[in-house]
Amino acid sequence: MEAQAYAERYRQVMTIEQTKNSLIEELLQRVAELENALQRQKLDHEREKHFNREIQIHEMELMNEITRMTALMHREPYMIVLLDGYGLIFKEKFLKQGEHGGKNAAKELSSALQDYITTHFPNVAAPKIVTMIYMNVKGLADLCIQGGIKMELSVLEAFVRGFNGNGLLSDIIDVGTGKNKASDKIEGRVTLIEGVPLQGDMKTMKPSYRVAKFTHIFRETNIASKSAPQETKPRSSLTPSPVQHATPLSKTSTNTTMTSNSPALSTSSRKMPKSEEFQPVVRSIRSKASSSPLPKIVERNKYGQRVDRFDIKTISKDDLARMKKLKLCNYFYLQGECPIEDCRHDHSRTLTKSEYHILMVVARMTPCRYKFECDDPDCMYGHRCPHSEPGKKECVWGSTCRFDAAAHGVDTIIVKVTKI
Repeated sequence: MEAQAYAERYRQVMTIEQTKNSLIEELLQRVAELENALQRQKLDHEREKHFNREIQIHEMELMNEITRMTALMHREPYMIVLLDGYGLIFKEKFLKQGEHGGKNAAKELSSALQDYITTHFPNVAAPKIVTMIYMNVKGLADLCIQGGIKMELSVLEAFVRGFNGNGLLSDIIDVGTGKNKASDKIEGRVTLIEGVPLQGDMKTMKPSYRVAKFTHIFRETNIASKSAPQETKPRSSLTPSPVQHATPLSKTSTNTTMTSNSPALSTSSRKMPKSEEFQPVVRSIRSKASSSPLPKIVERNKYGQRVDRFDIKTISKDDLARMKKLKLCNYFYLQGECPIEDCRHDHSRTLTKSEYHILMVVARMTPCRYKFECDDPDCMYGHRCPHSEPGKKECVWGSTCRFDAAAHGVDTIIVKVTKI
């Protein structure tokens, strides 16, 4: 075999070796890429696991708090009864007895309410009943006098003292004079207790609520006034006062001096001013130049590092977790349009101002590849670790943080801006 043939075979072997070496290098590079991707996946998984663990702990704490509060509410249940003293008038047998009648009325009302609650709210065991009656005491005394019921104000005040001093968590509150003052205190409640037929706003509320009556305690009819209404005289028609017509003034020259001896001018001698005597005044208006839009800026600290204005501490972990689960498209909501044709993120949700701010902070949790040198004012990614505090080189994620060491402890005091 000649030397040329050996040389040819040698070149073939070298070509095969080079191809083999290239294949091995490509395989090693691919293995390195897969190892890096696996490491990133592990870090993301650890972060998610740590975050989910915190959420679960927080949820358990909230559930325990709810259970504790529910137990406290069931341990000492109570109900508040608000009554309109203008529409619920106690019977005369209670009112005329003064203080003693007030105590008896409080006992009767407490017993009636207890029976009513036991019947209609069987799931509430032995609740404490707080009763408050809003009443115009002086107005009730005047109404009794007008209705022919002999009732002095002192007796009615003694009735109120007896009712309030019964020790049964029952009180009469004097609201003073004024229309609907008592009904304004109890508007919007669930159960209506009716004595005298409800009037005004309370009457319109009646069909929508449960109504109860305690006829053995409260009157079912109002106290009618025995005084007859007085007739009023019709008002006399008003006579208009005479109107004095002012003497019209004539236009005089500026060189003429008016004296007391000057004869008065008659209306027939008056002349209308000529059109040339009145010169219109045209006010020139300078049109303002349309203001040009403000340039976009990138804020930086004294070291020239980009600083993003946001504070992740103002947002709760629950809100951050909820926003992440929505899988919203950052391009669509933060930059106005999505460049990805087959984007799988949500574009249909309408965000509130608060949700928009939270989504912006979530986007800042992904590092920008240009880091501090980024000059894009519309960049939605993060240029510093959102969990890091100024001057501290570590954050809650430690070595697993997605931001590099230089992105921690960044000075957030803005000293200059770059106009774009």
